[in-house]
Amino acid sequence: MLFWATEETLFLYKFFTLIVIDDILVSDDIVEAQFVCNLSKCKGGCCEDGDAGAPLTDQELDEVNKSYEIVKPLMSKDGIKEVEKNGLYRYDREFGWVTPTVENKICTYGVRDQRGVIKCVFEEAYNKGQIKWKKPISCHLYPIKKSKSRYTNHEMLNYEPREDMCSPACSLGAELKVPVYTFLKEPITRLYGEGFYDALDQVAKEYFNGDKKLNK
Repeated sequence: MLFWATEETLFLYKFFTLIVIDDILVSDDIVEAQFVCNLSKCKGGCCEDGDAGAPLTDQELDEVNKSYEIVKPLMSKDGIKEVEKNGLYRYDREFGWVTPTVENKICTYGVRDQRGVIKCVFEEAYNKGQIKWKKPISCHLYPIKKSKSRYTNHEMLNYEPREDMCSPACSLGAELKVPVYTFLKEPITRLYGEGFYDALDQVAKEYFNGDKKLNK
């Protein structure tokens, strides 16, 4: 079944386990799974999880450069020390440009509050009206991860939560009945625009309304 879903006439269809919107491949887990961040449980663990810092786009490198002196007073001493020793960002062979980390753990731009929850200094400055850039889109989208197809030039969005770290968020999402794409409306719209999100929302609603013809 085919759709013309928005004023921009985005062409959509559901094909096997992927939703395709304007040449973006979206895992159907993003509309099927449920997720709401539970910071009181995970403590912002995604800010210190993994082998590298947060991936940065080329445009975001400029945002980090412009914002550093503004966010510096909000950073930890260890974060400042790492940045001033090794730079505002570094290159990783697998992920490209990424934020630095302190001892390969917490992001240099992450700080713990009194509850032990890791906060992003860019987001803190954004919320205070000090900068116009909120944070890396890779952080904002999590647990959705954006990548390129190995076989085509398509961008792909996959739902990749950490089972141990994100289980409280999965439980809370199920309790509140909030799909992943709904919880992440802001970053999805920030990345691709309102037309893309509206198209994804239409597919999701058709899917959950039991329209199995999407597979045909």
